[in-house]
Amino acid sequence: MKKTFLIMAITTAGISFAQNKIQYPETKKGETVDVYFDTKVNDPYRWLEDDKSAETGAWVKAQNEVTYGYLDKIPFREELKKRMEKLWNYEKISAPFVEGKFTYYSKNNGLQNQAVIYRKGKDGKEETFLDPNTFSKDGTTSLGGLNFSKDGNKAAYAISEGGSDWRKVIIIDALSKKAIEDTLVDVKFSGVSWHGNDGFYYSSYDKPKGSELSAKTDQHKLYYHKLGTSQKEDKVIFGADQKRRYVGGYVTEDDKYLVISAANSTYGNELYIKDLTKANSPIVTIVDNFSSDNQIIENEGTKLFIETDLNAPNKRVVTVDISNPKPENWKDFIKETQDILSPSTGSGFFFANYTKDAVSFVQQYDYNGKLVREIKLPGIGTAAGFGGKKDEKTLYYSFTNYITPGTIYSFEPKSGKSEVYQKPKVDFKSEDYESKQVFYTSKDGTKIPMIITYKKGLKLDGKNPTILYGYGGFNISLTPSFNIANAVWLENGGVYAVANLRGGGEYGKKWHDAGTKLQKQNVFDDFIAAGEYLIAQKYTSSAFLAIRGGSNGGLLVGATMTQRPDLMKVALPAVGVMDMLRYHTFTAGAGWAYDYGTSQDSKEMFEYLKGYSPVQNVKKGVQYPATMVTTGDHDDRVVPAHSFKFAAELQEKQTGPNPVLIRIDVKAGHGAGKSVAAMIQENVDIQAFTLYNMGFKALPKK
Repeated sequence: MKKTFLIMAITTAGISFAQNKIQYPETKKGETVDVYFDTKVNDPYRWLEDDKSAETGAWVKAQNEVTYGYLDKIPFREELKKRMEKLWNYEKISAPFVEGKFTYYSKNNGLQNQAVIYRKGKDGKEETFLDPNTFSKDGTTSLGGLNFSKDGNKAAYAISEGGSDWRKVIIIDALSKKAIEDTLVDVKFSGVSWHGNDGFYYSSYDKPKGSELSAKTDQHKLYYHKLGTSQKEDKVIFGADQKRRYVGGYVTEDDKYLVISAANSTYGNELYIKDLTKANSPIVTIVDNFSSDNQIIENEGTKLFIETDLNAPNKRVVTVDISNPKPENWKDFIKETQDILSPSTGSGFFFANYTKDAVSFVQQYDYNGKLVREIKLPGIGTAAGFGGKKDEKTLYYSFTNYITPGTIYSFEPKSGKSEVYQKPKVDFKSEDYESKQVFYTSKDGTKIPMIITYKKGLKLDGKNPTILYGYGGFNISLTPSFNIANAVWLENGGVYAVANLRGGGEYGKKWHDAGTKLQKQNVFDDFIAAGEYLIAQKYTSSAFLAIRGGSNGGLLVGATMTQRPDLMKVALPAVGVMDMLRYHTFTAGAGWAYDYGTSQDSKEMFEYLKGYSPVQNVKKGVQYPATMVTTGDHDDRVVPAHSFKFAAELQEKQTGPNPVLIRIDVKAGHGAGKSVAAMIQENVDIQAFTLYNMGFKALPKK
């Protein structure tokens, strides 16, 4: 239902505001006009979608020069960086895991750009297994996954270059650590799952025509790679005839079954299984539609344990025999409750990790479905882990909240004994801070939870610099977790508030659906109401409020600041989905349609999207908040053109003295694998920009 007219570029003059003395780069305007259901929509900055053009590259360089020129003049930026580095500089060690004859774990000594994989043998001697810091000189190549063969003697690890979702997979002899065959290339949105010791399954798309960073990818395929053969010989297992946007496969721990999941959107999947013990066995269908989320989390012989939200919006675990696995034969194993379930297995037990009002509690079950115990957690916060192989005697879990650095605990499932395994030594006095959960009322009367964190004794005078963070989409729950950058913000007298908006997964599928498609405005209303609550309760005021979010949360910030520019002083949209009329035309964007709908679905859907799409809703004559858009030039999840076009619109139409900057990380993607140095500098720049635009000339220590 869309037609596109010819682009003819014309150039506008550079934009300058005497008030803030910022000379923005010239951004030419084209005459592209799209037609949706007989409605014309101008898209003057379409040319910025061409990430391969020298013109776009020059624009990126010019914008960064302006942005860093501005940031360099903030008087306390260097002081902020020194404190951030000092606080960040502590040893971080992961939970260990056993493969073959070795125990593996990751460790970062503090400020290393990437964590290093170490291992210990029976002699207890530590040795480096993989050091991603050697992958590239500038720390922009990261480890994207590590998987071992069944005997632990071989391994395949994925690397991401410049933050891209495209991966290379390197296969090594785990004992000698040497590569044993050619590197696999062009792998995307994929795990690696070994079958025995001679090969593994992985997923990818055909290499797109045009730019691999922005061209559409919508036919995912599951492959099997046999060691000793070339990638060209890899057999397509699923996806050649059935076009699906997302396909994944993994082998059960007993090495007997291949489980296949296939989806066209980020919610709802088909489920299949294949018997690997029989030659040429068929792929058996378990779920043949996309109306529910389903995954096999365990099997005991032919008995399957499936996590599902079919007829259970808060999720349940069911069992069924592989001989007749259709949903009509499913039997409840762990029933649905009023809380949100996320199950795991290890040591011959099941662990039901529940989320209640965005915080965790965990119950342990045996294989007969009998409750063994409720696991006592260290406090109110987020617990994660409780997974491992069936024969492991000790499992591990992490616990954290907004003021407690992530601590790893060992847990013995048979006895229930739990003790600290690794407690980080962070130069932060958690006891000086507190987190408070409140429930505020949104526009339509819905109660929304929010956790507000601040230094004890905070004066409610409306003058506290406050960051309000949100996401509100894709069934993702925002649960309490410690973050070094946020700790620095708190130390400087800041308030950090996280709202659990509709669209997320905090209260199950109904909560998620209430923030999708034609109900997406609920998410923005929830966020606006959060800001109004913080102001009404005098935690802050509009002059000291910043809103922040990334990806779908970047859309949240973009929509909120264009709908209520008066609400906040600073807006911080990161890697956001900003052009809602065209998001589905890039990379795997069409897979987000369950949450958003698309501009091609119907006239009603088009008009709804156009009504809140940030790029299309920047108006002349409006004073928008001080804004720093952040993105990466290699982001192939949410392509940077979203942020480029939004920034260009704001720079052209902004009224008043508030600056509009765009900070573009070079050789960086959507966020995963970003070096420690890059993360520190980004957080320093965001906080410095925020405080400076709230009127602070020095750090507001309290």
